[in-house]
Formats: sequence, C-alpha cells, structure tokens
Amino acid sequence: MTETETKKKTNNAWGERISALRNMPPVLKILWNSGKAVVTWGMILRVLVAFGPVAGAKVAAWIIQSIQEVYNHQPLRPHFWWMVGLEAAIAITTGILLRLIDYFDSLISDRYTHYVSIRVMRQAAQLDLTTYENPEFYDRLERARVQATDRLAMIQAMGRLFQQVVTTIIFTAVLLRYSPLLVLLLLVGVLPSFLGETHFAFLGYAKNFRQTPAKRLMDYLRQVGGSKEAAKELKLFNLSEYLTERFSKLSKEIYDENVALSSRKVFWGGLLSIIGTGGYYGSYAFVIWRAIHGAYDIGTFYFITNSIMQASSYLQQVFSTASGIADQALFLTDLIAFFDMKPTVQSKPNALPAPRPIKRGFEFRNVSFAYPGTERRILKNFNFTLSPGERIALIGENGQGKTTVVKLITRLYDPTEGQILLDGVDLREYSLDDLHQEMGVIFQDFMRYEMTARENIAVGRVEIPHTEDEIITAAEKSLAAEVVKKLHGGYDQMLGRRFETGVDLSGGEWQRIALARAYLRDAQLLILDEPTAALDAKSELEVFERFAELTTGKMALLISHRFSTVRMADRIVVLAGGQLVEEGDHKQLMALNGRYAEMFEMQAASYR
Repeated sequence: MTETETKKKTNNAWGERISALRNMPPVLKILWNSGKAVVTWGMILRVLVAFGPVAGAKVAAWIIQSIQEVYNHQPLRPHFWWMVGLEAAIAITTGILLRLIDYFDSLISDRYTHYVSIRVMRQAAQLDLTTYENPEFYDRLERARVQATDRLAMIQAMGRLFQQVVTTIIFTAVLLRYSPLLVLLLLVGVLPSFLGETHFAFLGYAKNFRQTPAKRLMDYLRQVGGSKEAAKELKLFNLSEYLTERFSKLSKEIYDENVALSSRKVFWGGLLSIIGTGGYYGSYAFVIWRAIHGAYDIGTFYFITNSIMQASSYLQQVFSTASGIADQALFLTDLIAFFDMKPTVQSKPNALPAPRPIKRGFEFRNVSFAYPGTERRILKNFNFTLSPGERIALIGENGQGKTTVVKLITRLYDPTEGQILLDGVDLREYSLDDLHQEMGVIFQDFMRYEMTARENIAVGRVEIPHTEDEIITAAEKSLAAEVVKKLHGGYDQMLGRRFETGVDLSGGEWQRIALARAYLRDAQLLILDEPTAALDAKSELEVFERFAELTTGKMALLISHRFSTVRMADRIVVLAGGQLVEEGDHKQLMALNGRYAEMFEMQAASYR
C-alpha cells in the first residue's frame, strides 16, 4: 500500500469505524442466542456492581463527617458502627458479585465460542464450491475463522462497558448536582486521549488487513518447512534454507511495520495522556478552591473528590473500552460478511425428492460452464446421456472438462448455460440433500480422515447409523478389508499420524478405504474420478473386476487415464476442447481410428 493510499485510508477512518459499528447488532444477536440466561444474569450482576463504588463512597463520606464532628467535640452520630459495617458489607458483596461475573463471563465465552464456531463450519459447508476456488475468499475465510474465536475479549469488553457506563452515569449525576463545570473539565481531559486511541485502533486494523496474505504465506511456509510430505524434497533440493529465508524476510517486514506503529502510538498516546491528567487535576483544584471558601464540609469534600476520581477513571475506562470495541468491531467485518454470504447452488422451496428408482437417467443438454470471474469455458455446448444400468467412462487430456462433468452432474456447480436433466426434470428442481443421497462419489483427491478405520468408511453415509456387518461388507467390496486385517486395532485403529497410536497407510490402501465409502452409500449413481491412480496394476484389475460386478443395475461414471480399465465400460465418451468428440465402446472407437485410438496406441506403446 502506497503512502497516498494509506493517507486516504486514514482519512476515511471515522467513516469506516462508524460503519463497523453496524457489526455490533449481529454480534449481540449471536451472543444472545449462544446463552440467553447466562447473558441476562451477567447484565443483572453488572448493574448491581455498578452501584457499589457510589454507595461505598457515600457511606465513607458519612463516616468521615462523623469522625470530624467527634474531633469538634460533638457526640458520635447514631448508628455509626452500623455504617462502618455497611461499608464492609458493600465491599464484601461487591467482591462476591465480581467473582460471579467472572464465572458467568467464562460460561458465556465457552458458549459463544461453541456457537460461533459451529456457525462458521456450517456456513462454510453450504457455500458454493466455486467460492473455494477464489483466493480472496480464502483470506476472508481465514480472518472469519480467527474472528470467530479471537473476539472473546470484545465480548467481555461489552459487558465491562455496560457496567462502566452505568457507574459513570451515577458519578456524573453526582458531579452535576454540585457543579456542571466539573463534568466539562473531565470531558475536555478525556476526549483527546479517546480520539487518539480510536485513530491508532483504525491504523492497527488497516495494518492487520494488509498483513493477512503475508501471514497466510508465512503459515504455509512454516507448515511446508516441517511437514512429513515435504521432508524428502527439503533435504534433496536443499530447500530448508530457502524457505527459512523467505519466512524470515516476511516476518521481519511485519515486525518492522508493527514496531513503527507501536512507536507512534507510544509517543502520541503519552502526549495526549498529559492533557487527560490536566483535566482531572483542574476539576480537583476547583473543588479544593470551593472547599477553602466554605462551600463544602469535610464529608462532602471527600465525596466530591472521590466522585471526581471515580468519574475520571470510569470515563477513561468507558472511552478506552469503547475504542477497543470499535477496534474489535472493525475486525468483525469479515466474520459478518462471511455469515451474509449466500450460496447460489441450493434447493428451491418445495423442491422435488430425488426419483427412486431413476427411470430415464441423466441428460446434459447444450451445457456450457465457465468459472465465475473467467470467460474461458471448460465445457461448450456439451451433450451427454447416462441411462440406468449403464457404465460410462469419460476420457480426455487434462483440463478437457472431465471432472467438471462430475461436479455438474452432482450439482456442486450449476451450468453457465444449458440444462442438466434427471428423468426429464431440471436438476435444479430437486432437493439438493436428497439428490446427493443417491450419489456415491470418490474423487482422486479424496479426503484422508484422521479417524478410525471404521469412521473413515462410515463417513460415506452419515445420515443413518450403520451396523458392523455393513461396514465390513463395504470394506470387502472395495478390498479395504485386506488393509484392515493388517492393522493392530482392526476397524478401531486410528489412521493418520496426527493423533497418538495413529497408523499411516500407503496411497493405494487409503484409496481402498475411500472406495469403501462409496460402496457403503449404496447409491443409484456411482462416480469414480481416477479411483485407482495409487494402485498397482494387479490391485487395479481386482478393484475393477469387483467394480463391474457391484455396479450391475446401477449407473456408473468412471474417469481414468488407464485404458486397460476404461475398456470395461459399456460406453466410452471422449472429451476435447470441452465437447464430446467421440463415443462408443472400445471396439467401435478403435475402428473409428480417431482421437481415442491415437491415445490408446500411445499408452499401449509404453508397455511394449
């Protein structure tokens, strides 16, 4: 960001800060929904505590006046010792109430963290897949995740602000009763400091916003520099020093920027604090002058000076806390914006249930697709059918739209143009959740869940509980049962290295586990996108012999670069340039002597 841009951003600080305060109602609603009873009790306790300093000062003033009268040889006031006991009771009660506030603050913190974290997870899950392919979204998502749990200080600050405002109002009312000038002097002293704090709060927000991409890159460099996956290349290519230097350079740039802002804040903050101190002692001197001229007795003098001290302290706390909340509100912009994001791929009201059974199958009718923000069409006027009981293989060079077809047929995307029909009805008319229940999909970049072997298979269909026999049957279908037999803990064995006792698997073993998920789903449409990429030739043959058997009577869509497997399909569809250029079975396409035959011969030649 250039110096001119920084100045412009600084000039807009107040507008953006006021705008950011619009984040408060949604946050307060989140807070309220996370624990209504806890929030209510917290507010009641804070109101009670807010009266403690005023009541204590009033009782102390009465005691001091009583002692002064004794010094002047007057009798001790009635109930003197009761008032001493009352002052002690106020202090004890306030201490108990403060502990209760801390207790309720801890409860609301836990509830808020739980509530907002779940909302972030659910919101992220419902957003369009294309959203995740936008780097700007990743920056926003990262800030939203941090803001979801890193704003607990603001939640507690709002409670403190409420209590401080109530106490300040009471002490201000006391001072107004004696002289409005006292309040004016305190405000003149506190306001400059408040304006300075809010100014630097905005600069801090702008700095953190600028640093987000760099911090994300630092996290990536830190992860790569210490990951098991990268360890071999780090050593062989001598990458460790290179990555460390990049990390160090970014870290130093951020450090220098942080120090520069902190230095300015220390200088100007100290200067403005002098003004605040002057306002306090100006009002204090005014009360002394009035007392010297007989305006107040000793008890009233003590009460007023104590009220000045307390009002000044609480007024500064109010402005400081409010400034901190305004600062935190700026950081909540991405969280609120994240919650406001709406998916475009979603079910319509009163959506149709998925047909059971599917009778006519799927039809792509003049379908075109381009990713948002780009003009390049991955698919162009693509026409394609998939009938019940049919096994189809999609082949083509990388980037020709094969995986895009899968994402469109599963409605992870909607077409830019054209229609995708299921039993003659547009796919967008069906309930999305219901539609997905009839589909079993395994992508090449399938997830390796750091869970037990049983849970890794069971995630294939979490909508219903599964018996042990169902888990085992799915594992046997995918040949994952052989993998599980070798594990010390069997189906209860933790997979992956993240947790203690975890065991990592080879790529092919993980792939069999992933295939078991698809078989557990028992869907009408089974889609395998490069399902055997990590398997050796013998294992691949076994998987596809089993695959052919298990998909009898079902629709199956297979993407593979290995022609030894695709030739098992009933029909082979060849994509090029985002269009269907050839289709037929293996013999027909070889006889055609076109693109399929050329690719087949090229691959076959490598085995000769």
